[in-house]
Amino acid sequence: MRGDQSQRPGQVRVGIVAIPEATIGTLSGIYDVLSGLAMLAGREGVPDRSPFHVEILGETAEPVRLASGITLPVNGAATGVASDIVIVPSVLVPLEGWQRGRHPRLAEWLIARHAAGATLCSACSGIFLIAETGLFDGIEASVHWPYARAFSALYPSVRIAPDRALLVSGARGELVSSGASASWHDLVLYLIGREAGPAAAQAVAKFFALQRHADGLAPFIVFDPPRDHGDALVAAAQEWLDTHAAVACPVREAARRSGLSERGFARRFRAATGHAVLDYVQRLRIEQAKRRLERTDEAVEEVSWHVGYEDPAAFRRLFRRITGLTPGAYRRQFAVPTEALPACRSHTAARAAPLSSRSGHESGNPRLQAPA
Repeated sequence: MRGDQSQRPGQVRVGIVAIPEATIGTLSGIYDVLSGLAMLAGREGVPDRSPFHVEILGETAEPVRLASGITLPVNGAATGVASDIVIVPSVLVPLEGWQRGRHPRLAEWLIARHAAGATLCSACSGIFLIAETGLFDGIEASVHWPYARAFSALYPSVRIAPDRALLVSGARGELVSSGASASWHDLVLYLIGREAGPAAAQAVAKFFALQRHADGLAPFIVFDPPRDHGDALVAAAQEWLDTHAAVACPVREAARRSGLSERGFARRFRAATGHAVLDYVQRLRIEQAKRRLERTDEAVEEVSWHVGYEDPAAFRRLFRRITGLTPGAYRRQFAVPTEALPACRSHTAARAAPLSSRSGHESGNPRLQAPA
């Protein structure tokens, strides 16, 4: 992956940072696409010479053993390179969290490159390293959605938007972040469009079958509310809602079961989970609806009824507000491939049964006609 060591006049110098926490997939994908632009020279809209000189840079010039278990040679130590664009690819964040201060020389180099006018880019969770510089404080950034809570706890001054595939921030548009893993596609297409023109970006997208996440990342996000908040009363309410979100008036019933007034329960629930009770219930219901759309061929009206809505139009509006897609569009994108389903069609209903039970449909409670 060393590539051509020589930089031609006028080329933009791109440094992809390789640290032990980095994963090979995002790093190699970014490298191959940006380096591969030269292969498309002469195609419509693609310049005869690539605008990029791409290097893989480590904290030292020694090979780096990545989190993927692969030892990767690098083109040199980052601290000796004047990169115009710096990209920190996905990093693996362990269960115990990201350890700040492990790469002080890289953090200082990132600050210096930014001061010299460079563009700093993060792919997926690479923002964990760049955020150590403080350059994203007060700035909106995207991050891989499963890491959003851990990132916010570590860097509360950064305004995160994990539902955004790509965010270009900073006074000069010099702070660029992409969200979930595969949104590095959006990042490289943005950089190619910026440096080589939109026609070149389109040609690259077609050649490598890269896909822009034009609808954002909301459809990919799984609702995962905090449960380690230490409030036993709220934890009990969450456990009950897990299996009873579809019953009539779940917000009122959860408050009644808590022994608190509805207002007192609502305040305590929001303080613990960060969500209003109504919003929490709606998101639980939509998550259950997503599973049904993925795993069954039930009509949207039936899915709506199963998760607690007798008005399919209200369900459709809520589904689109939360996921960014209509139920039909969501099913087309995320339905389990037919080759992965059991051969017997009768298994479809059997696969749906646990979802009905989880939603509380079998509890005998009356149905809800209006949103929770």
